[in-house]
Amino acid sequence: MKEDLKKIETEIDDILSRSISAVYPSKEDLKKVLLSGKKLKIYIGADATGPNLHIGHATNFILIEKLRKLGHKVIILFGDFTAMIGDPTDKGAARVALSSSEVEKNILSWKKQISPLIPLGGFRNPPKVVKNSKWLSKLSFKDVVGLSSNFTVQQMIERDMFQKRLKEEKPIYLNEFLYPLMQGYDSVALDVDVEIGGSDQTFNMLAGRTLQRKFRNKEKFVITTTLLEDPRSGKKLMNKSEGNVIGLLDSPEDMFGKVMALPDEVIVSVLTDCTYATSEKINEIKKDISEGNNPKDAKMFLGEELVNVYYGRAKAEKAKAAFIKTFSEKGVPEDIQVLVASKDKNISDVLVEASIVSSKSDFGRLVKEGAISNAETGEKITDIFAKVQEGGVFKVGKHRFVKIKIQA
Repeated sequence: MKEDLKKIETEIDDILSRSISAVYPSKEDLKKVLLSGKKLKIYIGADATGPNLHIGHATNFILIEKLRKLGHKVIILFGDFTAMIGDPTDKGAARVALSSSEVEKNILSWKKQISPLIPLGGFRNPPKVVKNSKWLSKLSFKDVVGLSSNFTVQQMIERDMFQKRLKEEKPIYLNEFLYPLMQGYDSVALDVDVEIGGSDQTFNMLAGRTLQRKFRNKEKFVITTTLLEDPRSGKKLMNKSEGNVIGLLDSPEDMFGKVMALPDEVIVSVLTDCTYATSEKINEIKKDISEGNNPKDAKMFLGEELVNVYYGRAKAEKAKAAFIKTFSEKGVPEDIQVLVASKDKNISDVLVEASIVSSKSDFGRLVKEGAISNAETGEKITDIFAKVQEGGVFKVGKHRFVKIKIQA
């Protein structure tokens, strides 16, 4: 019995020491409850504001899956109602509202993408999937006024993003003040014990803690998780505008190749936050890197572990072998994506439509950097309006290849 308790405590210590930025009211209080044997109701909420997720979104789902395996009740909330309001968090301007059909389409895509991280059914103690329109759409104006009475304008306006907009003389809309109330009320409607979210969601999650005390006389734990950042720039590591996003829908080969293009400085943080690699292995890699050893093997390990999460070990090993063949032996992968395009179509359109590059601006950036070329001749594309003249294999960035065939 003592051995079982010790094992559980070790597992809880590992969970609470990884990918966590802060715990409210405290990590010590949360550990006591977790060790008590009480089964908690834990939720993670996400507004499906776009169709695609990247590895930075995986951190919260990995953490909540570990807690689910300890027997706790897990709820995954898709904010279909809040997605149509707009969260001002980390935004320099109000978010564009989405239609209900757009949100529903995104939710279907998200379910598919997170299923390798936290399977949604077919086993004991599956997560419960909910949408917050079920209760938020039923609130009356009187209800909303009642919620707002728990907060002051000073509390809202002190938020960093609002202060930034005030200084820049950009507008702040009243509906953006309502967003934290809506997210906060999710905790009340679900009657949860714990909420998990990125550290950029701290204000919104603490609003839920306030409302849970008010409506249910109950304390709610808030767990804020670490965000992936590029230590060289201090910006988010997964940045669409800079074309360095590792998407959950990327092919195994693309995912592995993009990992190999990451800065060496983020190997440990990505392993910690985005994979199920053991803490012992991560500490071993951290030690090797700190001692000045070549980080290439560590990055190879990261690539394989990341692909394994979404595609399994066999495809991870295949992606690794393809990378070694291509870049160690200077070859072209055998299994590359084939695109069919009409002659004289802009190459940028072909690559954007196939999601090889995220946008035309991303294509333009790569062309400017000399990062798109004919893999067979080595000739670089220098014109952002270059058209498909003949078929061939093209290298896009450092680690991606695509074959374009002329439509008959």
